[in-house]
Amino acid sequence: MAFLAVIVSACAPSPDAGEPSTAPADVGVAATTDAPPPPNPEAVFPDGFSATIELAITPDELAQGLMFRPNLPDDRGMLLVFSEERLPNIWMMNTLVALDLVYLDSTGRVVDVITDAQPCPGEPCPRFTPKQPAQAVLEIPAGGATQHSIVVGTMLEFANVPGFPVTTPSS
Repeated sequence: MAFLAVIVSACAPSPDAGEPSTAPADVGVAATTDAPPPPNPEAVFPDGFSATIELAITPDELAQGLMFRPNLPDDRGMLLVFSEERLPNIWMMNTLVALDLVYLDSTGRVVDVITDAQPCPGEPCPRFTPKQPAQAVLEIPAGGATQHSIVVGTMLEFANVPGFPVTTPSS
C-alpha cells in the first residue's frame, strides 16, 4: 500500500554505461535541444487553485508515497493512481508532514476526504481507508481540502495525468 514499506532501490549502471558510442558525433544528435520540458501534472481544485502534483503509479512509487519528505508546500501534492478502484489503506509511517487524503473514483469525483492525517513515527500507526472504493488518492498538505472546498461529491480536474481520470470514448 502507499506507505507500507520503505523501498530501497539499488542504482545500477545501464547496460551500455562506460562504453564508447559507435555513432559518429555529427549524425542525428543536436548539440542543444530547444524542446520544452513536458508540462507538470496538475490538480485543479473547485476554487480554481492549481497544485503541481507528483504521480505515484508503479508499486515502488505507491509504496514510497511522500515518506521522508521534510515539508510539502501548499501548492504541491502527490496523486497515487491504482490500476482499478479499491479500498486502499493509507498509513502515515515515516511521513513527516500532516496530510489531507482525498479519495477519488475513476472519474475524478471525491468519494471520501480524511483531513489532518498526522505523521506516525512508529507502530502502531492508524490506517486510513475510504468509505467507498477509490481509484486514486490525492495527498495534499493538511488543511488544503477545507481551504479549497474539497468535499465528497466534488469533481476535481487533472492536467497532464496520463490515464486519469478515466474517460470513456464518445460514440
